[in-house]
Amino acid sequence: MDYMAQALSLARLALGQVSPNPAVGAVIVKGDEVVGEGYTHPPGLDHAEIAALKQAGERARGGVMYVTLEPCCHHGRTPPCTQAIIRAGIAEVHVATLDVNPLVLGRGKEELERAGIRVQVGECEVEARQINEAYAKFITEGVPFITVKFAMSLDGKIATRSGDSRWISGDLSRKRVHNLRYIADAVMVGVGTVLVDDPRLTARCCGSGGLLKKQPLRIILDSRGRTPLTARVFSEPGQAVLVLGRAAEPKERDSFAQVGAELLELPAPDGRVDLKKLLAVLGERKVTSVLVEGGGILSGALFDEGLVDKVIAFVAP
Repeated sequence: MDYMAQALSLARLALGQVSPNPAVGAVIVKGDEVVGEGYTHPPGLDHAEIAALKQAGERARGGVMYVTLEPCCHHGRTPPCTQAIIRAGIAEVHVATLDVNPLVLGRGKEELERAGIRVQVGECEVEARQINEAYAKFITEGVPFITVKFAMSLDGKIATRSGDSRWISGDLSRKRVHNLRYIADAVMVGVGTVLVDDPRLTARCCGSGGLLKKQPLRIILDSRGRTPLTARVFSEPGQAVLVLGRAAEPKERDSFAQVGAELLELPAPDGRVDLKKLLAVLGERKVTSVLVEGGGILSGALFDEGLVDKVIAFVAP
């Protein structure tokens, strides 16, 4: 059995539930038997290694752990996983990839080795890094990972002849989009998308772990303040933020507060929203990932400033 592949599958179950922490999976093997497994729980709860150790109990002693990210060795919301691994008597640890967090990078591995535990690094490293691509950017740069998603027809159009862009893709694509929203910390659109499609921007699904987390933060970029108070994005569970490219009027701020929306004023010299400042603000709020579902104008502006990390395109006939 490919135990690291099993650990990667477990790590994916944590996506959408554990930000700003990384999504990690762990498997403990004794002989040819899996005696413990686990994945990261929400911040402040068990890390993957601890969940696996608890399940294994005394059977962990002398066993081999497969874990998708280097075990932490510092005190955060929870004690260091390295010490728990050492106390449990694990004999060998296979780590898919080292943690880019400076508090951990290489130190977790070294601490385990000093305790006499054999450590191997690099198995399934590419897959492990992909799972935590947003975490890695957030830790190293302090800003969220930006994914631009769009659907287009085979002729390159991103809307139907009627101007409707909502249903250009099929049922499977829409399910995939809801899963992408579930995983993301925030979903962002431009005012044009709100005016044309009136989207809800919610994750109407359960994540792969079977648990529905809080809804993603919904962000609307609106340079001139054209978003109506009746927009559906303001009537859904969770938080909505309207980002203006000008100063907000006092009455305007009060009106949006009544529908539960926060106003941010981030004007750029050209009268638009300052995208780099916005990403910095989101980083300060520990938003690690943003799914952009806006039309060509917003996506183009992000590309122009070199702010896009990943593109997901759905192509329909």
